[in-house]
Amino acid sequence: MIVRKSPEEIELMARAGRVVARLHEVLRDAIRPGISTLDLDEIAEREVRSHDAVPSFKGYRGFPATLCTSVNQQIVHGIPAHDVVLREGDLIKIDAGAIVGGYHGDSAVTWIVGGPDTVAPDVRGLVERTRAGLWAGLCAAAPGRRLSDISAAVEAHALPHGYGVVREYVGHGIGRALHEDPHVPNYGRPGRGPKLVPGLVLAVEPMFNLGTADTEVLDDDWTVVTADGQLSSHWEHTVAITNDGPWVLTARDDEPAWPLREAERVPGGTVDVREAG
Repeated sequence: MIVRKSPEEIELMARAGRVVARLHEVLRDAIRPGISTLDLDEIAEREVRSHDAVPSFKGYRGFPATLCTSVNQQIVHGIPAHDVVLREGDLIKIDAGAIVGGYHGDSAVTWIVGGPDTVAPDVRGLVERTRAGLWAGLCAAAPGRRLSDISAAVEAHALPHGYGVVREYVGHGIGRALHEDPHVPNYGRPGRGPKLVPGLVLAVEPMFNLGTADTEVLDDDWTVVTADGQLSSHWEHTVAITNDGPWVLTARDDEPAWPLREAERVPGGTVDVREAG
């Protein structure tokens, strides 16, 4: 069942989203060669709780940490560990959530340890295009459109480059529960599925791989990896559909909260507002 949120509920989710946005900014500044993913998780839990918020992931279906930290060929749901130490040129995917007033915010980023100049152009392109796919999907989350318009907008940034688009793990509705209906695939034809209406809140989260879209799960029953060992990138934001267009509740300071109003700030290029709206 798809649950629409009231304006008051969306405001609570925006508060949770601001906690998550700030968390990613703190972690971005902490990431460096030599730091472990467990160090990042400890920073994250302190940061979330300092805002009177609760980590969304810790204890969720038994998950043991505040963050999902997935490195290189790991796609999603990696478990922080003291012996996973970041090196220059690693891709670290950090997925994080926070609960404020009973409502969740959820966002993921892919950082290149040491900066974009430390990796080959194809790796840098994977990260940039996955992020651009996310923002294309967010811009398509406008009232009156269909759910698969988001999916098609995301996939359009993968197909020309031959990336594998992960199918087993997709976006989702979000609210009082971390995962709600509907599923939000990162692939598909436009013009299908439920109509996007004000009050619907979604987590859009493309995962693109340099190679195959096929995945495997490690023995820890959590960490998802590419089946061919190739690199993966993962980006995610929580977005509310409003009468004024998509409102990105987890946008950081360097990103537009209202992408159709701030097209020039959309990562990956400007947006044709007429087409997106």
